[in-house]
Amino acid sequence: MTRQLPHTCERALLEQFLKAEAMVLWFVRSAQTQDVPPGVLRFLRRHEEEERRHLQQFEQLLKIISRGKAALPRVPSQWWVLAVHLYGYEALGLQFARLLVVLRPDLSSILNDEEGHVAFFENEVRKILVHEGSSAEGARQAAQAWRRRLPRTVDHYLHDENLAPFRDDLRRSILDAIDERFAANGLDPGSGATLVSRTR
Repeated sequence: MTRQLPHTCERALLEQFLKAEAMVLWFVRSAQTQDVPPGVLRFLRRHEEEERRHLQQFEQLLKIISRGKAALPRVPSQWWVLAVHLYGYEALGLQFARLLVVLRPDLSSILNDEEGHVAFFENEVRKILVHEGSSAEGARQAAQAWRRRLPRTVDHYLHDENLAPFRDDLRRSILDAIDERFAANGLDPGSGATLVSRTR
């Protein structure tokens, strides 16, 4: 169940979403320069446009203009690693979207988009894992490495003083939700046989 935060947290969530959307926009743009499956490239192009629209929406709400980066960020060149990173960041964004839409039901279209993004990359990750082999093992290792860095990322997005009374609870629930999602989709050590049997 999504936590009901007071309206004093609304601007903090909007500001963090603005930062996150800017980061994801550039990450998705950079991902398009890598060797990804054709269907993924088409999705990434649409995804970029949706993120740009989200970013503009948050800029209008906050009366802030975000600054673009001078150069695209570096992203993993191996698809099985890049897919995990995209999936992880989208799963994180979905948790914040769920928090935000409780305070701002008028932004439910953003939640719908985030759910679609997560579903797409979840499916791509499952395609990688179901075949097992070196790609699947590489994806699980990438998930473990990404997960080790996640608490610092979450702390960064929860640093606003208006979120301080709820920070520990939010941090725990966000990390737990992503751990549960990763485990359910085979991104934890030793889960390969279970995933294969479930998808047959």
